[in-house]
Amino acid sequence: MALDRKTQKIVRGVVDYGGVFAFLVGYLIHRDLVQATWWLVAGSAAALLLGLVVERRIAWIPLVGGVAALIFGGLTLIFHDAVFVKIKPTVINLLLGGLLLGGVALKKNLLKALLGESLHLADDAWKTLAVRFGLYYLATAVLNEIVWRTQPEPLWVAFRFPGLQIMSVLFVLTQLPFMMKHMKEKGEAPPVPPPAIEP
Repeated sequence: MALDRKTQKIVRGVVDYGGVFAFLVGYLIHRDLVQATWWLVAGSAAALLLGLVVERRIAWIPLVGGVAALIFGGLTLIFHDAVFVKIKPTVINLLLGGLLLGGVALKKNLLKALLGESLHLADDAWKTLAVRFGLYYLATAVLNEIVWRTQPEPLWVAFRFPGLQIMSVLFVLTQLPFMMKHMKEKGEAPPVPPPAIEP
């Protein structure tokens, strides 16, 4: 079944952010992180199922986020300890940052492998972007640790969603001039921003 572009964007938004949005709603209703984690797990599973049924595929970015939500959410529910759901963004962002920077060190650009078909840049530009994204993910991992360990729980929830998502969009926007500069050198159209991975 072919979907129009507007419907595709709606479905993609639900798949990418359905789980974490459900988590926010659950927290606003229950004011309890463990109870809200039930919403996170259910929302993540439903979002992945929607992507599989409607799009007949699951892109790896929402798959990573969804599986992580199920793992850390499951640990939270099993041990009745909200620390697991709080450290999920830390672990995912450390993993992403480490993979990107490690890939650059090993001359394997994972960002290019992910986005190379939709974004045409020279290898040096890809390397610069991979380093920037890697450092960004490491910085957000550190920031998540600071926020959940030092701030009240409701503030961490707001930081978790929509705070991290807003930060991701702003970071990608700061990289657009660099990408456009390097694409203009090849006479190509301005790029579509790379997707932000939902931690």
